Amino acid sequence: MLRGRGKGTLPKPFKFLQQKKTLPPLLKEKDERPLSHSIEENEQTLQSIYAHCYDVVFRSFYIGGERKALLIYIEGLVDVSEMDDNMLSPLMEASALEFPEVVDLIEKKVSVGSVQEVNTFSDCISEVSSGNSLVLIDGTPKAISVGLTKWKSRSITESDAEVVVRGPREGFIETIQVNTSMLRRRLRTPKFKLKTMEIGKYTKTQVILGYIEGIAQENLIKEVENRVQRIDVDGLIDSGELEEFIQDANYSPFPQVLSTERPDVATANLLEGRVILIVDGSPFVLVMPVTFFSFLQIAEDYYARFMIGTLIRWLRYTFLFISLLLPSIYVALFTFHQEMIPTDLLISVASAREQTPFPALVEALLMEVTFEALREAGLRLPKQVGAAVSIVGALVIGEAAVQAGIVSAPMVIVVALTGIASFTIPRYPVSISIRVLRFPMIFLAGTLGLLGVIFGIIAIVIHLCTIRSFGVPYLSPIAPLHGDELKDVLIRAPWWTLNKRPHLTGERNTFRQSPNQQQSPEKGG
Repeated sequence: MLRGRGKGTLPKPFKFLQQKKTLPPLLKEKDERPLSHSIEENEQTLQSIYAHCYDVVFRSFYIGGERKALLIYIEGLVDVSEMDDNMLSPLMEASALEFPEVVDLIEKKVSVGSVQEVNTFSDCISEVSSGNSLVLIDGTPKAISVGLTKWKSRSITESDAEVVVRGPREGFIETIQVNTSMLRRRLRTPKFKLKTMEIGKYTKTQVILGYIEGIAQENLIKEVENRVQRIDVDGLIDSGELEEFIQDANYSPFPQVLSTERPDVATANLLEGRVILIVDGSPFVLVMPVTFFSFLQIAEDYYARFMIGTLIRWLRYTFLFISLLLPSIYVALFTFHQEMIPTDLLISVASAREQTPFPALVEALLMEVTFEALREAGLRLPKQVGAAVSIVGALVIGEAAVQAGIVSAPMVIVVALTGIASFTIPRYPVSISIRVLRFPMIFLAGTLGLLGVIFGIIAIVIHLCTIRSFGVPYLSPIAPLHGDELKDVLIRAPWWTLNKRPHLTGERNTFRQSPNQQQSPEKGG
């Protein structure tokens, strides 16, 4: 028992769990000084800022051979050929007397779509770092940012994490402009809104909030936007970091934000009233709010016939329970409840475990840890050898362990079936959650038997009932119960019956299709 501590304080080893309320915000790296009329002073200041940056190019030239100008850009982020043809050549051939104003000169001589005036050093740094070209002209306390951004990007390929038999084959890539264009191709309406934000003191990572106006709830849009804007960090590399910052229950093993590589999945969720977050540099788009059942649904459920989708969904639910409970039920039965096992099966398993020196609890933990290690090794190794190592390793180690009498053959079968069941869970974050919870369930089964398994199930269900994803109950529409929405949870009802959007995300625009869409052949003689 802890004594002498104030109310709400934690021991030293757990101090990190206490959120500090007096943390100062990060210092913003902004230089709000205005540009000078002297181009030499501006050049000197910018060169001092970009000192030891070999890829930043400073190129002096004269407009019409009379007026001095300075071009600044980052090598590798700018289309140099287009810059030479559409900007440098027209400016060098132009007459400064004919165009005394810089804006008129740029507008009439530079054939580039994006042109913007810049007045401070901070804005100059932002434009150059974003891949734009910056033009400074002597005698003018302003600069011109010209949009000539171009860099190498990965080609659009099929998603490796969300493979389907029937459906679109394209997936998101790391370039944010390409990702938004794939969504625009599917949502050809001005009501599809994209709000841009910037996160990271050093990375200046662009984050885009997407939603459909008139379908998504206004309070949901504001809540997501506020959570993102409150993030104050050095840098943001991937959408996984953003997910951890904005989710509700940080200490829950279950994810509360859906990540997807597929534009069709993101589009379908937008049409249901959800919002998305696109992070520059990440091929995974975040979708919110979600429920537990959202992670057990895949796009192919809606592309295949509804009977096939329903059967596969039931199979998925069944193997979810097998993945979570099968090892713990095996341990509980053969440790505490042998009377519940048929005699023939009991004798067969007992003879197989006769030479095993460990109890069922230790045996299960040993095999589960070994299987998870093999799975992790198969993921991290190169593709050419990863699959071979995982398969051969499992076969060799399992057979050797049985022959040596360390584990029994039935336990190898249970662990292998559990591993197969975990692969049927379509979303990797939920699969990891189930794998993590499997170990405390085995401990409860080895200490309390089936009573411990029941306690574990009750604890998991209570925990799931307490989670919310941006205000939406995690077990909705089962808890709280909405009978109309069960036709897209327990089953996959035909498309002509899915007239309404989900209750908690599509309250503003409830109906998504007209009723009586089922077609039937005309009766004729």
